[in-house]
Amino acid sequence: MNVFSGRQLCKRSGVIVYPEEVVQSKVVALYFSASWCPPCQEFTPILKDFYEELQANDMPFEVIFISSDKSAEDMDRYMKESHGDWLALSFGNEMIKELKTRYHITLIPKLVVIDDDGEVVTLMGRREVTENGPKCFKQWAHAVGVARGEIATTVTRGTVSEGD
Repeated sequence: MNVFSGRQLCKRSGVIVYPEEVVQSKVVALYFSASWCPPCQEFTPILKDFYEELQANDMPFEVIFISSDKSAEDMDRYMKESHGDWLALSFGNEMIKELKTRYHITLIPKLVVIDDDGEVVTLMGRREVTENGPKCFKQWAHAVGVARGEIATTVTRGTVSEGD
């Protein structure tokens, strides 16, 4: 995951992990959220159920929480009380502002699915999870696989077909 290369992420338990070890070969969704936000409080349990269902079925999926909380304590409480066992950038990390700018985050909650280079797979992750549940993962995984070169595509006369 080139976007987070050389950075540290933390687990809900507070354990520090390195992206190269924990998000390798996974579809990654950036979850921009905060504990004080009512729509976030509504969506977070939906995302948690989605995440847990994919994990139970051994799907290569990871969420990285990008907090807009007002304090480290608020972020920590929100993660422990409401989140799935996913990852987060630490409170106040300078990369939070960079990511909000890069993905044009002006409102939360926002779930942005990205490929290894940080290119957008979908900016509509929240809607897709809410409307389609785990079925949307297949499309995301396909798009990430194409970006990685694991799935070949061929353009012929304006149509796209999967290669062998």
